[in-house]
Amino acid sequence: MIPTVEWKDDHVRILDQSALPVEVCFLDCTDFIEVAGAIRDLKVRGAPAIGVTAALGIALGAKQYTQQSLERFRLHMDQVCAVLAATRPTAVNLFWAVDRMKRVLVDIPPHSVKACQEDLLKEALAMLEEDVQVNQALGRHGSAVIQDGDHILTHCNAGALATAGYGTALGVVRAAWEQGKRIHVYADETRPVLQGARLTAWELQQDGIPVTLITDNAAGALMQKGGVQCCVVGADRIAANGDVANKIGTYSVAVLAKAHGIPFYVAAPVSTIDMKTPDGAEIPIEERHPSEVTQVHGGRAIAPVGISVWNPAFDVTPAKLIAGIITERGIWSPHDLAKQLAS
Repeated sequence: MIPTVEWKDDHVRILDQSALPVEVCFLDCTDFIEVAGAIRDLKVRGAPAIGVTAALGIALGAKQYTQQSLERFRLHMDQVCAVLAATRPTAVNLFWAVDRMKRVLVDIPPHSVKACQEDLLKEALAMLEEDVQVNQALGRHGSAVIQDGDHILTHCNAGALATAGYGTALGVVRAAWEQGKRIHVYADETRPVLQGARLTAWELQQDGIPVTLITDNAAGALMQKGGVQCCVVGADRIAANGDVANKIGTYSVAVLAKAHGIPFYVAAPVSTIDMKTPDGAEIPIEERHPSEVTQVHGGRAIAPVGISVWNPAFDVTPAKLIAGIITERGIWSPHDLAKQLAS
């Protein structure tokens, strides 16, 4: 796959996902503010990818400091971390990554500014590599729920584009395909930003995995006629009780799957589980600009001027609707997270 984000020639290079599938282009960010803007404006998206990108943005912010004072360097890094943490509120991987980078500054003896800069970059690159390995392990575990001949429904994009590589929900699909299972994926278009149509369908086409694009409101009819055997989606935050925040429309898919007796799985790394958030009601839900609803890609109006719009980016699926949470450590019951994490 084309790298979602990478450290290249002392700057952060990001695949501009807002341009896909029409154009493959990259953003070369030489300032941590540019990295923050890319996260905020959905140039890069997907919880694991946001986390890795933020870590690289912090390393870039450290590199931008050119003085020798360690005290001032730490104040500078506090600002860098605060700016990146403020980009989006729902995906917990962002805050996990920022906290992990902050620990580098706390845990490593302060020899020099240069040593701190090198340590931060080393940590960010380790997180990038670990994310790919985690997704591959997650895919291997998750492939067990996919049977030969299955038709799988997914919502939004939880593929290589949403991670540092390989993917979570699409990592499960990829692993099943690599094992020779004859599968077919139905990708919801995922209004209003169309991540399913623009990104998931494109990714699967690139890999040669059979895929059919459907409108969001066709999922129920497809299930009714027996066209889906399994649902697999990603997650932006998983609460301690197993409730899951994911792209808006995920809850509707889960309800439909339950009504039709179809297992509904969530694929996410352990870093997406937030034990500090007790349940889904406590997950902050980002609301985005009305233009995402009132205009189609390219800015063409599809609604009356001045219409009131409610545009939440995510919804919460209750644990009771989830058959299992697929992680790099195995497939867990959503009701058993505390026990699994403690083991």
